[in-house]
Amino acid sequence: MSYPLSHKTVFVLDCSPAMERPCGHQFEMDSLSKGRSSGLIPLAPVTKTMWTCAVEAAVEYCRIVWDIYPSARLIRLIANGAQAVSVNDWTAADQHLTTLMQQLAGVMGGVRSAGSQHSLHAGLAAALHALGEPSEAQRADRAADAAAKVMNRGRVVVVSQLADDGQARRLREWFADALLQHNRTADGAAGRLTVHSCELVLVSVHPDTAECGVTPRPPAPLSAILSGSVVTAKAGTQLAPMMMNLVLSHYELASTTVTGIPMKEEQNSGSSANYDVELLHPAKAYESILQGSPADHAHLRTRRDGCEYETITLKWCTPRTSSAELHQCTSASRVTPVDVNSRPSSCLTNFLLSGRAVMLEMPRRSGGKFVSHMLAAHGGEIFMHALGSGRSVLEDPPSVSEGAGGRVTDYRITEFGRLVSDNRLAPGEASEEGGVPLHAALERLARHTRVWPMTLSESCLAALPSLDSLTALLVKDSLSTDEVLECKKAVYNLVSMEARHEPLPVTTSGARGRGVKREEQYRALWSELEALVRAHCRSDGHQAALECVLECRSQGRAAEERLGLDQAMEELDRCGAPVQDSPLSPPPTKRWRRDRPPAQLSLLEMWNQRVDADNALKRLEFSGRLNGGDNNIVKLYAKLDKDKGDEVKK
Repeated sequence: MSYPLSHKTVFVLDCSPAMERPCGHQFEMDSLSKGRSSGLIPLAPVTKTMWTCAVEAAVEYCRIVWDIYPSARLIRLIANGAQAVSVNDWTAADQHLTTLMQQLAGVMGGVRSAGSQHSLHAGLAAALHALGEPSEAQRADRAADAAAKVMNRGRVVVVSQLADDGQARRLREWFADALLQHNRTADGAAGRLTVHSCELVLVSVHPDTAECGVTPRPPAPLSAILSGSVVTAKAGTQLAPMMMNLVLSHYELASTTVTGIPMKEEQNSGSSANYDVELLHPAKAYESILQGSPADHAHLRTRRDGCEYETITLKWCTPRTSSAELHQCTSASRVTPVDVNSRPSSCLTNFLLSGRAVMLEMPRRSGGKFVSHMLAAHGGEIFMHALGSGRSVLEDPPSVSEGAGGRVTDYRITEFGRLVSDNRLAPGEASEEGGVPLHAALERLARHTRVWPMTLSESCLAALPSLDSLTALLVKDSLSTDEVLECKKAVYNLVSMEARHEPLPVTTSGARGRGVKREEQYRALWSELEALVRAHCRSDGHQAALECVLECRSQGRAAEERLGLDQAMEELDRCGAPVQDSPLSPPPTKRWRRDRPPAQLSLLEMWNQRVDADNALKRLEFSGRLNGGDNNIVKLYAKLDKDKGDEVKK
């Protein structure tokens, strides 16, 4: 039977005189005097020793583990003074918080009065001896099969005040040698187990008012079967949150904060307020939801003050019925509150133990929310149920035509089925030339899928039934004369379709939009056809088909250029035409015929000829200038001079 690394954990709590020093942090006690008469003197703040802080943090560590894993994870406490004393055993009766506290109170007097000589080596040796003792489950495995190898993995957590990095290094080296020596002697000793893998965690605590002389170190291998790490914390303010970080990492736990819990106020029963309760549970409760990159669900994660771990916030959803309904659940995990003695945690626990169920809502990144989890009690224990957010296993599997969100997409389902049927594998033998059938099949599949669009919107060529024969012929190793003629016939059919201006059945993804011209669609179609033929060009027949495509496409380009020239000349004609007809307008001139352009003239020369012809007959010449004689000099107002001469004569 294989046990995880966290199956056995041994706490070594140092009882040296240094741990009897005050932690340096004062705890206010005024909250206990609330509700009393105002005449009472407020309680003075109290302080704790570092030993008291270490015991409280270790006991809270045990409480969380035993609440979530009541029988699968075992923890032992060893008080290390002048001698190392084991507080509890591996038996199920000792793996209980009440029993642990009673036994801890009984052994502490003897440990503290034993003298002033203290060494952590005795505690580490006792921890190794405890790891070598078989648990009840390991004894059962050995009794069932004596020849079977019983795996024995564990962890040792030492809480003490270390002087410097040198002391931490010496402790790690001594423990590594002691572990090897233990395994040598455990092989031949009756009732002793070899430690196959172990983790050593050194927790160095110091008063809040003093500086720590030890450098934290992340987990690193010390030998083939041992890994070690060093953690530092202030005894008064940082030890409890740090121990919470350790229990989450050691046992793969996660934190969930239930927010928006409605609770009635004690002072005024008619009013209510919303509270938050933080719960711990195995991280597997989020396996089916928190998928993808961390950025996809970063909006759900918040960091608790003073802690290194993150918590996921879920909103309380008022239950509709008095009992838990039947829901589709993917997992169920035990939960335990972080702050057991708080009023919100107690109210939530009592509410769930009364038979009610609570639905939890998770906000979506795109907006809105959905019910993701349910809290309910079974047999006096509270579980978090992960609700199925996708299809039920009882439903039919989704069709390939259903995209994300149930939208119908344009996948080439029929063509894909034909591709699968054409590339089915069957038992075969090697050819006479030594070829392997599997290699030939892989080459054939690669050739068939070299150019194969997945959706109809990606290809206009795949939507033309007249070109299916061309596509089927191009994937062959070689083309015969008749097959080359079939390919050319399909290409010529496409040319005739373009000449008749037949619309294409679908548009390509690059030509989507309103007002797409037919010429652009055919241009994209020819480009796709050329890419397809080039990708499969592997024989003389394929080369002939490629030359046919290139020739027809070049003719199409020439026709487009002539069409562009005709359109340009038509625009020129419209620009040069008179605005309106009138009696003073010149007679219509003989325009240049666009259908018969002079081959020897360029576009600029034709334009200049057209401008000169239009300017020559744009307006009638002034009659006076036409009758002005040789010098084109005309005397103005000649009639007035003639009238004056007649008057003088009179």
